[in-house]
Amino acid sequence: MMAEYITVGKVTAPFGIRGEVKVVPLTDFPERFSNKGRYYLSKQNLFKAVEIQDVKIRSRDIIIKFAGVDTRETAQEYRNALLQVPREEVLPLPKGHYYHYQIVGLLVETEGGTVLGRVTEVLETGSNDVYLVKDDQGREFLLPALKEVIRDIDLEKGLMLVRPLPGMLED
Repeated sequence: MMAEYITVGKVTAPFGIRGEVKVVPLTDFPERFSNKGRYYLSKQNLFKAVEIQDVKIRSRDIIIKFAGVDTRETAQEYRNALLQVPREEVLPLPKGHYYHYQIVGLLVETEGGTVLGRVTEVLETGSNDVYLVKDDQGREFLLPALKEVIRDIDLEKGLMLVRPLPGMLED
């Protein structure tokens, strides 16, 4: 079985002349990059294992030096590449917290047993996430990721149990 990869950062540009790159972290755990080791760069026709040699964590981005990347020109080849790890290497979250990839695809059912569809996207709104749910007829529902609405998530069963607020499911 082919491993699945989770994006934890994106290379935005070369940095300096020694092969370093700027990376925008796409993880709640930017400190994960301090654990040097193997990552994967992915873009269009590129999928390459890389070893992190050095890391400087800054306020908005991270400066990373990959082993064997010693010039600005080589670093330029990785512009816009996604920095990924195998799914089994993602850091565990506290109980009741989930990665987006765990939520997308879940079957959504009301406490009364009505199937609403599947989560197709997680929208980040700032205050709380919102789950976009689509049914077989193409109808869409927006469910805020609030404890009052999302009553249970069972990853083993692939099921999200919800209690929609009044008026939430009406057209």
